[in-house]
Amino acid sequence: MGLPTGIRTLDDALGGLQPGRFYLVAAAPGAGSSLIATAAARTGALDQHQPVLYAASGLTRADIAARIVAAHLPVDYRRLRAGRLTPTEQDDTAALHHHLASAPLYIDDGTDLTTDAIAESVPDLPGLALVVVDRLQTTEDPRLPLSGPAQITDAAQALAHLARTHELPVLAAVDTDDPHLIAALSLDITITLTRDADQIHATVTERDLGPQATLTLHADLAHARITDPTNPYASPTTPAPPPTARPHTPAQPPQTPLKAPTSPSPDPPTEPAPTAHAAAPPRPSPRRTTAPPPPEGGYANRDYSYFIGMITRAVDEALHDHDGDITAATEALVKKAVPNAMALFEATRVGGNYEHTVYPETLEFLRKKTKDGADEIWEGRHNWTNTRLMDALQNGTHPPITVNALDTNASFLSAFKTHLPIGALIHDPHGGFDPKRSGIYRLPTRPTWHHPHLPDPIGNRREDGPVLLDDATIRLLIRCARLGLCEAPHITERWTSGASEGLLEKFRRVLTEARANAIEADDTLTVEYIKAMYSKFTSTIGESSVNRDIRRPDWMHIIRSQAFANLWYKSHRAHSNGLTVVRVRGTDELHVAGDWRTVFTEGRLTTQMKQKDQYPLPRKSAR
Repeated sequence: MGLPTGIRTLDDALGGLQPGRFYLVAAAPGAGSSLIATAAARTGALDQHQPVLYAASGLTRADIAARIVAAHLPVDYRRLRAGRLTPTEQDDTAALHHHLASAPLYIDDGTDLTTDAIAESVPDLPGLALVVVDRLQTTEDPRLPLSGPAQITDAAQALAHLARTHELPVLAAVDTDDPHLIAALSLDITITLTRDADQIHATVTERDLGPQATLTLHADLAHARITDPTNPYASPTTPAPPPTARPHTPAQPPQTPLKAPTSPSPDPPTEPAPTAHAAAPPRPSPRRTTAPPPPEGGYANRDYSYFIGMITRAVDEALHDHDGDITAATEALVKKAVPNAMALFEATRVGGNYEHTVYPETLEFLRKKTKDGADEIWEGRHNWTNTRLMDALQNGTHPPITVNALDTNASFLSAFKTHLPIGALIHDPHGGFDPKRSGIYRLPTRPTWHHPHLPDPIGNRREDGPVLLDDATIRLLIRCARLGLCEAPHITERWTSGASEGLLEKFRRVLTEARANAIEADDTLTVEYIKAMYSKFTSTIGESSVNRDIRRPDWMHIIRSQAFANLWYKSHRAHSNGLTVVRVRGTDELHVAGDWRTVFTEGRLTTQMKQKDQYPLPRKSAR
């Protein structure tokens, strides 16, 4: 018998969740696929005491916590979310929170969640017994990588590969019951749900054998769960004995607690909010950090203290060498930023899934034509002003506005989350786009843009003839096409390699966590040092005599263009939420009119925005 889902009727049909198999739960929205995912996660972690990674795409930790509490106690879900529990229910909820705090449930609810990120998390969670992905979304959402028909197909295949290579059961929910899409995925086991009032009909299908079972389950939506039909209020499964009943030596515990190198755990909130990004040590520690999402508490419970120690030791040595002089120490650290960044990058790559090529042959169009000149790649650099708005303001047809000049934080650091080519670029004269590859693409002409209230995604250059665009810009254009904003890019040639979004991921996470720690401690020296590390890493990995450890001008372009693309996504988000986009500059400057704090979170962390200036338009003329 494999790991139980907590629904006996389903477990009898499946034999539990078996290692090495991928299970897709397919249902129209509201038919219960996410509740199956939640049931499997809470049963594995709370009742079976097995480590479970819960990858939440489109859901927050609070959403998942509420579903777990409502289903496990059980307690009315709507009253729980509204904060209208009875005193007894509040006590039960608090008790369950303490149980959750020691349970090995790791929740990753990052907005940048991808299958690469999920795969990178698996080796860092000792004894992992189950991966749950909730959910794959058929409707394209620019903020959710696991959305859109094409992304679902790629994600499903990647998750099936993850299950096989790590000998883990992987269960994913998808919000469609379209038989053509489901059949096209050709997966190990598909569980298709249809709902009829409080009944859910489930069909279990194996790829090579067809339908294997048809089940009827009970939709107990008041408690946010699916149960067996005979006794919908029964306990979901028989708890396994706690792991402390199994003898083990202290030197080799079955599940090593993974503590984040941050401050001690705060007191838990009233409603439990389990998190994978925050520190969440499993047994034997009874406490669990309930810090916000990254970067404050780390990622997926991974301990990056060794890597962060490389940063803190460099800072301590600089202060010691310069007798505590902050200015002199900063100058010294900035000078060492390139070699130290490369050393940290290489340290984070140890044990990675891929061995990247450091010095591939540099293609002619990636070579600088002069010492201080540029190569032939066209980056989507922003220097955009909403001219239609400015004309209306000047001629009086638009009322005066107050503009907020916003600044994104650590834009190049966030751009490390991008698809990079692993090996040398290979020419394909037939062109086309393959999402599993990355590199440089030739288009016969510059794509047209007809939206005056949004910046052109490839910047302000206006040149005739073919253009060479990098991978980040192409992916942005494809996303714009799916949003109905432009035509899909016509790629006539490409120079690409197999791609990974995780090449710089651990490097990014370490720098992000160290930066957040320094901000919290008001440590400006470390903040400046980290800024020098990620910015100089980006600027010197191309053709630079300063950095001889790597020569990847394609990486440099893709990272910079990803920073431009991230700013475009923010401008689109602002526009979609009713703000007026006035100006967009470089990688980090966004000027908007309207209440921007209803759209963005204010602060200095990488996921936040800060206001640099505020000014009126039109500006008053001096007399």
